[in-house]
Amino acid sequence: MHNNEKVFLHQPILKTMKKQIKYIFTLGFIFFTFFAFTQGVAAEVVNEGAKTAAKPESLSIFNMLMKGGVFLIPIGLLLFYTIIVIVNRYRYIRRMSKYNMHMLNEIKPNLQAGNIAPVLEVLSRDETAFGNVVREGVLTVGRPVAQIESNMEKVVNIEIGKMEKSIGHLGLIAGIAPTLGFIGTISGVIKIFYSISITENVSIGNISGGLYEKMISSGSGLIVGIVAFSAYHLLNGMIDSYALAIQKVNLDFVNLIQRPSNGDQTK
Repeated sequence: MHNNEKVFLHQPILKTMKKQIKYIFTLGFIFFTFFAFTQGVAAEVVNEGAKTAAKPESLSIFNMLMKGGVFLIPIGLLLFYTIIVIVNRYRYIRRMSKYNMHMLNEIKPNLQAGNIAPVLEVLSRDETAFGNVVREGVLTVGRPVAQIESNMEKVVNIEIGKMEKSIGHLGLIAGIAPTLGFIGTISGVIKIFYSISITENVSIGNISGGLYEKMISSGSGLIVGIVAFSAYHLLNGMIDSYALAIQKVNLDFVNLIQRPSNGDQTK
């Protein structure tokens, strides 16, 4: 029985480790394919200079991003990491927070009869956070109820900690990405006015042409920040839903082990 318990604990971890590399390469391919696709989406940009023929210049989104300055490099890396965290955490939380509503009913007869081995065999097929918590409760059956509840609560905290892994990074990115964008824009504006002070060319075309390029970094940083901020709260909402649901499961399990087996026939 002890060997089976070790297998139960390590199966989810091993599966997660095997899929990590596949997620990274898949997301990398999607990321670069997206930018390659956006090269075909052209935007009309009009030169404001008085000496030009006012002929619109075709400019792809990718080329426009390349004009955003060096600060787009860390912003792009933050976007790539954000996508990895979102996909990884969403898949993990969704898989671990699935609840089999018939789980307690399946283990009820053997549990009340004191047959722990069949109960653990049933729970071994439930590779979710709910199954891990109930498994801990089954392993501590026979001890005081307060200790059983305490052990189950500790496992709940462990499972929530696993779900929250790296989610805090999204909250950090939500603040860092827009800040990097603003810094990129400010540095670009400084360079524009420095150039004006040297060349003494104060034409609207000279100012607006350089300013729109530098504002690209601000827009990119805000987009990455919004994505990270939204994902941060959505993923935390999924975890809160699990925390609420597991409390009910814990209560049902404690009531199940406290209720005499003969009492079920009269209810």
